[in-house]
Amino acid sequence: MARRSYLFFLAGLVILWPALAAADYIKYRDPKQPTNARITDLMNRMTLQEKIGQMVQIERTVASPQVMKNYFIGSVLSGGGSSPGVNASAQEWIKMVNQFQRDALSTRLGIPMIYGIDSVHGHSTVYNATIFPHNIGLGATRQRIGAATALEARATGIPYLFAPCVAVCRDPRWGRCYESYSEDPEVVSSMTEIVTGLQGDIPSTSPKGVPYVGGKTKVAACAKHYVGDGGTVNGINENNTILSRHGLLSIHMPGYSASIIKGVSTVMVSYSSWNGDKMHGNRDLITGFLKGTLRFRGFVITDWEGLDRMTSPRHANYSNSILRGINAGIDMIMVPMKYKEFIDDLNQLVTNHEIPMSRIDDAVRRVLRVKFTMGLFENPLADETLVNHLGSHEHRELAREAVRKSLVLLKNTNSMLPLPKKGSKILVAGAHADNLGYQCGGWTIQWQGQSGNNATVGTTIMDAIMNTVDKQSSQVVYQENPDTKYLQSEGFSYAIVVVGELPYAETEGNNMNLTIPEPGPTMIKNVCRAVKCVVVVVSGRPVVIEPYLKWIDGLVAAWLPGTEGQGVADVLFGNYGFSGKLSRTWFRSVDQLPMNVGDEHYDPLFPFGFGLTTEPTDDSN
Repeated sequence: MARRSYLFFLAGLVILWPALAAADYIKYRDPKQPTNARITDLMNRMTLQEKIGQMVQIERTVASPQVMKNYFIGSVLSGGGSSPGVNASAQEWIKMVNQFQRDALSTRLGIPMIYGIDSVHGHSTVYNATIFPHNIGLGATRQRIGAATALEARATGIPYLFAPCVAVCRDPRWGRCYESYSEDPEVVSSMTEIVTGLQGDIPSTSPKGVPYVGGKTKVAACAKHYVGDGGTVNGINENNTILSRHGLLSIHMPGYSASIIKGVSTVMVSYSSWNGDKMHGNRDLITGFLKGTLRFRGFVITDWEGLDRMTSPRHANYSNSILRGINAGIDMIMVPMKYKEFIDDLNQLVTNHEIPMSRIDDAVRRVLRVKFTMGLFENPLADETLVNHLGSHEHRELAREAVRKSLVLLKNTNSMLPLPKKGSKILVAGAHADNLGYQCGGWTIQWQGQSGNNATVGTTIMDAIMNTVDKQSSQVVYQENPDTKYLQSEGFSYAIVVVGELPYAETEGNNMNLTIPEPGPTMIKNVCRAVKCVVVVVSGRPVVIEPYLKWIDGLVAAWLPGTEGQGVADVLFGNYGFSGKLSRTWFRSVDQLPMNVGDEHYDPLFPFGFGLTTEPTDDSN
């Protein structure tokens, strides 16, 4: 009897096994399933609160374990300068990101969060990262640095970067002009190859508009700031771009269409307005053109407090801003602090049918598509196998090459450049010569950048000069601001004067006069009237230089070269020739602005595309 019962049990188990197996099988966790099938299966299991959570991005400082779990948070970010600690190591970054991820995975459905950070010119918030030239310099080189930036981000456990900026800066008075590759939309479009470097080569079979991320050494990229942020009146940040639809599409849209073709994962909306309408509420351009005409299938994200800034004063009638922004087609909201208010308001708007459930589902589907594409469900946690890529020698050499190619030679009287390395007494003057913070500019460790040589690791221009000249036969003297008497008494063979802008970012960089801060102009006059001189301008845009040009023998635009100042000395002293070309027009006077190549009354000091060249010289010089 016992044997017969056992046989009946086995027979029943065989009959029930398929049902038991099916009960354990979860389709969205099966990487063999098509992405759309996984998304649909997961969404069918999600509550409204879980869906809203996927649309929320919060700053790491408010992302406690309880918040991550209770609100089903879909994304966390580091704001400008926000890090786990001063000079935090790659391992410390990984530990922090993984803790947020474990909190997200502990929720009912175990949906991984995505961690994002600004990487404006390399992985620039992180100590010891390779800091590349800002985009204005890269635009002069066409140098592409995406793969290295992606690898350094992954070395710290971060899989999502708010880059590249595909803005077309049409007025250098704009405080974000250095984030733009060029005033020319064709140059900007060509530089979207960085998307491929960041995300990987998109397969030829991939449908247009579908995001692509090629493995654990690549990241999700973000084309920003959609659209027209570089065309505002007088270059005022977050202001109004007054332009016809044809002008907007022909000047400011090509970088986005090029990025989408390359499979860019996300698009960030601009704070600015177009003909008076806030971009964060522009359904025609977000849903109609970006998602419709361009067939973008990734997710659209706000900028920092983007919904708050739809009103003046900020955050006034916030519920209405949420209504407008979500219905316009925004999918993820960089809240980043007042997450509870946002979640409560959005829940109420959906409950009241002011925002349709179909709009929420579209947003969540897009967010999940990117997460599945990135492989976050299979590999949610970072490990330490890539940590040695942060600030690696290989990447620093790539940045040094980018610096060399970014330098634009604007004047070279009597072939002053390249400079001799031997038998010279050389004066180096100017605070920018020996200040790593100045040569990196904004968005470096801190949002606004900073002064000094201790914020991160790199080589100043002064150190680079010392590394390059012949130490046996040449003497290098550094005086930050030498007086006239000193200049006349020391018998210098020549001087290198390094002057420029102080670090800034965004609105703090708006500048209506574009003059070099004192004592720069006075130093140029004093030094260059007393000694043969080369002036190296460290700036995020063209600045007023014409009044001093008559005293200058050699003039070099170095832009904001980043941590690898050795690249500057490489070219000054002839190890490599000058090859960079202006990616934007250098004006005579700010009264001419805005002035861009192709304008009817185009009368620049140095035109778009200008750049003198030199040949490398023998070390015997």
